[in-house]
Amino acid sequence: MANTFHLKIATLDGSIFDGEAEKLLVRTIDGDVCILPGHIGYVTAVGMGEARVYAGGEVKSAACIGGLLTVNENEVRLVPTTFEWADEIDLKRAERAREAAEKALKDRANRSNYEITAAEARLKRALVRSSVAKLF
Repeated sequence: MANTFHLKIATLDGSIFDGEAEKLLVRTIDGDVCILPGHIGYVTAVGMGEARVYAGGEVKSAACIGGLLTVNENEVRLVPTTFEWADEIDLKRAERAREAAEKALKDRANRSNYEITAAEARLKRALVRSSVAKLF
């Protein structure tokens, strides 16, 4: 069995990673999943959390939100809605987004269900981005 698998990570904005990897950790809608070489065929929706790519003896963390993960014969494809490497996240911007979402949620009485749901989603994204950025 090989020590690596081919990993492709791509968003609508383009290719993020295309190469050999030893391991991928990613949050799915059912919890965290670890993909290793020789993993069984697998398809799942991606959740909201930290992703870690182990490649070339290094580990890189990213904020990974939404999308799809597929594994087929040592070919792994991660197609997230949003993917930001930890060293590329603007921590101040993420903190401002968190504060704005928290402020919107404090005023629930004057918000529609849609506005509350949208603010909760923005808060979760901001928290993921902030926590991943602090790892860098």
